[in-house]
Formats: sequence, C-alpha cells, structure tokens
Amino acid sequence: MAKVIIIMGSDSDLPQMKAAADILDELGVDYDLHVSSAHRTPDRTHAVVAEGEREGAGVFIAAAGGAAHLAGVVASATTLPVIGVPIATAFMGGLDSLLSTVQMPPGIPVATVSVGGAKNAGILAAQILSLRDETIREKLIAYRRKMADTVKAKDEKLASLGAAAYLEQKK
Repeated sequence: MAKVIIIMGSDSDLPQMKAAADILDELGVDYDLHVSSAHRTPDRTHAVVAEGEREGAGVFIAAAGGAAHLAGVVASATTLPVIGVPIATAFMGGLDSLLSTVQMPPGIPVATVSVGGAKNAGILAAQILSLRDETIREKLIAYRRKMADTVKAKDEKLASLGAAAYLEQKK
C-alpha cells in the first residue's frame, strides 16, 4: 500500500521528481510513481487518484511542468493533501509553473514547494503522514538530527582549519 502517490505529466519530470522518491526511501515511506498527463490522459489521472485513495494513500505529490495543471487536476479529484512541485523549465526558469501552482481557486488548495523542490515535497508528505504514524515522526526527528550534526561538524571543521584551508579542501 503506497502512502504517497507521486504523479508526473511526463517522464521528463523524473530527474527532478526523483528527489521526492529518494527522501521518501530514506524515511522509509512507501510511494508509487506514475506518469499521467492532466491534458493528454485526464481519465487516467483521475483513475490514478481514485486507485491511490482506495489503496490507502495519504498524500499526493504532483509535478507542475510546462502547463502546470496536474496538481490542480489531482486536487480537484481528492480531498486528500496535494503537494505541487513546480518543475524548473527552460521557459522562465519554472516561475510560470510556480505561479500556476500557487494560484489555485478557493476551495481547491495545493500546497506548493519551491521550483525544483521535490525533496521538500517528500519531506512535507512525510510530515503530513507523521500526524498518524509515530514511526515516520521518529524518522523525521532522526533526519533533522542528522542534518544538525552535519552542520555542526562543518562548523567545527571551519573553526579548526580557517576559511582558506576549508575552501581548499572543498575543491
């Protein structure tokens, strides 16, 4: 049973959306990946949402690429949380996708992360699921501790080496 359904309008979104799958893997959260277009396969998109609901999904993550309507179509088909990931594109750097995703009509919200922010979408999905799953919550706490430890270690190394030596080692 997938707890998170990740939907992309095209497989060309996968290089950016893989970050959501990677963090969900790291946190031990089940997910399914789908390619389904809001425009070219709308019936299929609705079927993916309905199937996800039947199988117990708790959150949907939808890539918002060129036309950026997939997250909205998914949100229109479910009352479960939907997180939109604006895809960085050659056109406007993905700003068009960001604006299309955050400007949903009243009553059909889509949580939106930054352009190319699939990793944060995965973390947000896990946080939503952690409201009812203590195991996921504990993994999120451990993940944050690990991030904090990494920053602390870098600070200690910088303090011991000095800026020039630290930067030289990073090359």
